[in-house]
Amino acid sequence: MDGSAILLIIAPDRRGLVAAVADFLHRHQANILHADQHIDAAENLFFMRVEWDLAQFNLTTDTFASAFTELAERLQLRWRLEFSSHRPRVAIMVSQHDHCLADLLYRHRSGELQCDIPLIISNHDTCRALAEFNEIPYFNIPVTRDNKAEAETQQLALLAEHQVGTVVLARYMQILSSDFIGHYPNQVINIHHSFLPAFTGAKPYHRAFDRGVKLIGATSHYVTEELDDGPIIEQDVVRVSHRNQVSDLVEKGRDLERLVLSRALRWHIDHRVLTYGNKTVVFD
Repeated sequence: MDGSAILLIIAPDRRGLVAAVADFLHRHQANILHADQHIDAAENLFFMRVEWDLAQFNLTTDTFASAFTELAERLQLRWRLEFSSHRPRVAIMVSQHDHCLADLLYRHRSGELQCDIPLIISNHDTCRALAEFNEIPYFNIPVTRDNKAEAETQQLALLAEHQVGTVVLARYMQILSSDFIGHYPNQVINIHHSFLPAFTGAKPYHRAFDRGVKLIGATSHYVTEELDDGPIIEQDVVRVSHRNQVSDLVEKGRDLERLVLSRALRWHIDHRVLTYGNKTVVFD
């Protein structure tokens, strides 16, 4: 097999976990390329990401699970196996602000984001030219208070048709229903234009200005049923002052939003994020 395999593990912490996993891989001729681990002492949880070269590995995709099951059950490992050769299929949803979309498409075109983007979905026609320039199908599905359920049904059908595994909300300014989110648990990534948990919901830059903050931020997180409250993947901040108006905050914030969202998506598609409770471990 070509490429590498990535094993992600969450387990109750105990001595010998790293040694047990490393010994298993060694016995099956794995050449470990990267290994990282973390312990949440408060929760007594162990987290691990290990990546290895498949050139001489003697287990296949089909035989790995049966070979690993005994160890996993004995040590109470929750695990998943990913492969670098698999390109995730990512859909982007956007409304009218195009800066995050433009940044993601550039990074994708340059090879920085190792994924396929089979479609872009919007509730406006504003970003169509950008999609067409990048030769990606663009679907405009208007959303109103009266047709929201019907619109989401159309969106979900498109996502299924294009075999999408991850959905990125690149300033998509609609709240998704619990039914939509349920189709993609921990697979819908949002960018919120504030340093959460501060200023959830609408117009965070205006509220930050009214509050007189000295830092503004951006947060990328997995979407859950509670608005802007999902597990946080990445955040960043920039300093502002009394000299800045709302328009200045928006301008500074755009740069943060682009960087934070692109980092979060890259870590997600590179299988570097583990979620537990309402938190994440990110092996960046």
